Amino acid sequence: MSETINKLSDMLKEEKWTGSGIASWSISNFNILNDLLEEITENNEADEAMELTNEHLEGSKNSLIALYLSGMISLETQLVDDTSFIILINIFVKNSKWNIVKYLCDKILEFGENKQALKTLAEYYTQENDKENLYAVWERLIKIDYEEADIIKKLAIAKEEAGDIDHAVSYYKKAIYRYINKKMVGNIGEIWSKLVEYCHTDIDFFIHVANKNTKIIGAEKSIILLEELYPKFNEEEDWDTCIIILKKILILDPKYGWARKEITNCFKNKYSDNSHLDEYIRLSNLSQGWRHVHDAISDFEKHISFDAGNFVYHRTWDIGVIKNIDGDNIIIDFVKKRGHSMSLKMAVNSLTSLNKKHIWVLKGVIAKDKLKAKVKGDVKWALTTIINSFESADMKKIKAELVPSVLTPGEWTTWGAEARKTLKTDSSFGNLPDNLDKFIVRDKPISYEEKAYNKFRADSKFFNRLEVINEFLENSDPDSEFFGEMFSYFTSFLNTANVNEYVVTSYIFVNNIMKVYPFLNPGINYSFNELFDDIEKLEELFSNIKLADYKKDFLSLIRTNCEDWVDIFVNLFPYYLNKHTVEVLIHTGHKDRVISLFKDIITHHREFRESLIWLARNADEENWYEKLDISYSELLVNLIQLLRVTYRDIENKKDAANNRKYNRQILSFLFKEGRINTFIDEFDQDEVARLFSIINDVKELDPSIRLGLKDKIALKFPKMKFYGEEDVEQTFSSARGLYCLEESYAKKQKELKHILDVEIPKNSKEIGIAIEMGDLKENAEYKAGKERQENLNITIGRLKEEIGKAKIVDPDSVDSSKVSFGTSIMLHNIDSNENENYIILGTWESDPSNRIISYMSPLGAELLGHVVGDVLSFEINERMFNYRIDSIDKYNF
Repeated sequence: MSETINKLSDMLKEEKWTGSGIASWSISNFNILNDLLEEITENNEADEAMELTNEHLEGSKNSLIALYLSGMISLETQLVDDTSFIILINIFVKNSKWNIVKYLCDKILEFGENKQALKTLAEYYTQENDKENLYAVWERLIKIDYEEADIIKKLAIAKEEAGDIDHAVSYYKKAIYRYINKKMVGNIGEIWSKLVEYCHTDIDFFIHVANKNTKIIGAEKSIILLEELYPKFNEEEDWDTCIIILKKILILDPKYGWARKEITNCFKNKYSDNSHLDEYIRLSNLSQGWRHVHDAISDFEKHISFDAGNFVYHRTWDIGVIKNIDGDNIIIDFVKKRGHSMSLKMAVNSLTSLNKKHIWVLKGVIAKDKLKAKVKGDVKWALTTIINSFESADMKKIKAELVPSVLTPGEWTTWGAEARKTLKTDSSFGNLPDNLDKFIVRDKPISYEEKAYNKFRADSKFFNRLEVINEFLENSDPDSEFFGEMFSYFTSFLNTANVNEYVVTSYIFVNNIMKVYPFLNPGINYSFNELFDDIEKLEELFSNIKLADYKKDFLSLIRTNCEDWVDIFVNLFPYYLNKHTVEVLIHTGHKDRVISLFKDIITHHREFRESLIWLARNADEENWYEKLDISYSELLVNLIQLLRVTYRDIENKKDAANNRKYNRQILSFLFKEGRINTFIDEFDQDEVARLFSIINDVKELDPSIRLGLKDKIALKFPKMKFYGEEDVEQTFSSARGLYCLEESYAKKQKELKHILDVEIPKNSKEIGIAIEMGDLKENAEYKAGKERQENLNITIGRLKEEIGKAKIVDPDSVDSSKVSFGTSIMLHNIDSNENENYIILGTWESDPSNRIISYMSPLGAELLGHVVGDVLSFEINERMFNYRIDSIDKYNF
């Protein structure tokens, strides 16, 4: 036992033996303990000191020394447990030692906000009648205690009494939400009255409060609240807002007679100048209790919109303006039909009423060049106009209203990008809570917190919601009312019996939050080991965690808490490919496990496709070939074999999307980035011959790639023989290039031009339309468009490469003294005793059904360079062929 721990032990014994009471304690006693604690920290003896104090507390639970040191060590080592400190504070509170109480509260708050410490400190300032500091502590407390409502109300009253109405209203608003959550109806009503008095014009707020109150408490109480708000607007003769409130009440209780009578009166006041008002009320049965109130309101509003001078729309005759209404007859001037007459009933059924600011009206009455200039010069105005015309609109709808009637497709490209930026950054625009693709115009700018909250609510996917709340915490504080509801979504998973990826990720998220905001601790009552033991399918769960940072945190917890963490790391590696895991295993002395893991990935490449490609990429960067005993040639061989597997699986439509991705990555790694060429330059003939034989087995590989490799090999190893050939020098390909006819060359150029000029623009347009539909993750049109774009780009690359290598053969240059490009040959099949005629041309002209074969085909390669009279025996695809060449003639191109 060290000198410092001995000193602590002596102090604890002395306290116990002398029975020194609380009455003799002062702040100087704590200063002595602080000096001792500093020694303990410098000597790295916190664990021993904690063990000693905890043992002492078992026998002396109210030991002031042990409680203080235990509490301080917990705080300094960032343990969540503050039990010792809270017990110590309560001891001094009971003994009215308030100066020490304040000292201890300030001490604990040095390490972060603490709910109990703040409440006790507030009690101290109350005792001291220090209102300024009391209010400051209250303001800190309400930011971390989401259930506290009474203190917020007290702050509101204090601000109100001080004449600071703006801050009072802000506190009252926060308090009413919390009282709703606590279902304290009396307090809700009291604060509602205050808010009606001070800010009744904030109608969006009152409607939102009513909605939340309805959800948690019930419709009846919300009606009472709205009834209290209504008279304010009635007195001001603000009929539009009165109608909004009454419609809300009637949604909550459609049979409420008073609200129906009031909304009828409001409509009468609003449309008092309309000569047909009484008739429309009668026709809609608005005042008749037997008809459903919302049907009656809808009918009335449609009728009342038909008045002289108002605009209407007909799907055949386009925009029109009502010129006159005579009884049941309406005269309308349409753009395409002037002076058209129809009955009121027909008008109601076939026409759509438009306000004067509707985009359709503006397109009909404003010259196109002037409207275009306005739209291009004021993006916000254009967006506001279109969105308000339909109450909400997505980008697809906005484009449909502007292109081509106002903007050309080319002008839309620039304008649309600016519009998207405006919709994202301008607080005047928001989104529908249940459909983030649709935009709305807000009377009051939306706050960042509310916008994030709406995004959270609209997205039901767990990991998308997790990204939203993480972004929220980067840009805002957790004291927002919106944060509480989002946070509770994740804490709700912590009590789920079945441990899945959502439970584990929520556990990690909440623990990470608690490190920064300890007061957010929801009371997790189990350890990570207990959670981990309940996981049934670890690999499946781990692969289902969509965010890489949470996979990394999960592995970190496994390493800290699980004895067999090395085995777990190795098993989970294919589900989270990263260098960090490799480095951790190597640096902790488990290099042999990494070597074994990598060899397993190379050998079993079918099961570890993505892992093998990742290993190939990173082995280059990290020089793992030497460090971890990885054979470069074995890695390349297995990549080529995997390439062949992906071709086959794509053809069989087996996990085609992923296999296409792997296929592209392997082709790029091996050929586009030149690694096979480098291998040929640096390795010996045996290694190169082995590698090329495997490449040659990949029949789906672009022939030009194979041809280029053969040329390169022939230059470096002139005497090397390829499978089925007597001598490389005999091959027609030794001069390099892709031989073809002029007609074929022109056809390939035409094909490339068609893809570039027609197919690519057409597909890009289809992708653009798909993007505007929103929700790209579930958008089949978008995925199909992107897949086609990918295939077109691959085709373009292949055609460009082939055309670049193409060599047009001049008919006069054909050598008919031996089998070569442009010759027609007669073979005698020795086995069947029959003659067979073949024409030798290139890959582009190949047509085996008409006896036209490529000089690069297996049969063509066997025949090249031979002369009349030669007898040939060779094997293709495990079948023997025996031929005699009887004649060679020049093919008539």
